[in-house]
Amino acid sequence: MITGYITHPDCQLHHMGPEHPESPLRLEAIRARLSLAGVLQQTMQSESRAATSEELARVHPRQHLDALDKCLPEHGIVTLDSDTLMNPDTLCAASVAAGAVIRGVDQVYRGQADNVFCAVRPPGHHAEATDAMGFCFYNNVAVGAAHARHKYGARRVAILDFDVHQCNGTIDIFKGDPDILICTSFQYPFYPWRYLRSEWQNVVNTPLAEGTDGAAFRRAIEDDWLPALHAFKPDLVMLSAGFDAHREDVMADLCLEDEDYHWVTRLAMEIAALYADNRLVSVLEGGYHLESLGRSVEAHVKALLGQPFAH
Repeated sequence: MITGYITHPDCQLHHMGPEHPESPLRLEAIRARLSLAGVLQQTMQSESRAATSEELARVHPRQHLDALDKCLPEHGIVTLDSDTLMNPDTLCAASVAAGAVIRGVDQVYRGQADNVFCAVRPPGHHAEATDAMGFCFYNNVAVGAAHARHKYGARRVAILDFDVHQCNGTIDIFKGDPDILICTSFQYPFYPWRYLRSEWQNVVNTPLAEGTDGAAFRRAIEDDWLPALHAFKPDLVMLSAGFDAHREDVMADLCLEDEDYHWVTRLAMEIAALYADNRLVSVLEGGYHLESLGRSVEAHVKALLGQPFAH
């Protein structure tokens, strides 16, 4: 397997203050862990580019993009909501984060890579069409899915989200779209407190009770996602890869382990192999305990490379 690894130094420039959990240290922890394990060196590393306003406007109305531009401070930090803040470099970082997913889609469709992991921040899956929230500004995975449809004629895109929080933004953008299948597992009841009950046939919700462990998570994913994915037969698989459902992550109360992320990645790859010529693009979402984040991403990337999980 050729696995692309896409990131950009500008992703480090966005910060929301010294106490905020969504910090530049997250990407440093991932790179350090992958380098130490010898995994990063086995990937095809490349740098993303900024998404254009036209690419962003496929999922976010221009009026909203203009409003975000106007919020950008010249210095210091401004608050959009209680946990989503902007510094002068925020939209630069958000733009290269979305651009990484575009580049990942390009790589799998051009046959340059079998699959891709985008190590980017800020995350994106809470960003609704007209609302930045939950640490998110542009919906990275949605921008990538829209690019796949626009440029490569992708007809059926599956977006699998295993973050501890539900992908309300991705649902907001694609709800009711028969050509996009969204499968999302999340702690319930929990933030973002909207879209938690599915009213749309293209959204498969997998709510997990506080304390859910890996075995129960795997059963729920197999029961809920696999029938929908086999019926849908995606020609592109995209992952919103959040690692905050880990037992060590204090952001929430699920109890997944490193190997559960390897397992769910393998499951997604099997679907991509069956229906999508292996095409799979993964983008980082949550994960705030730095040690478990590094280990979980190592397990995820090892799976993408076709390697077994090793304790």
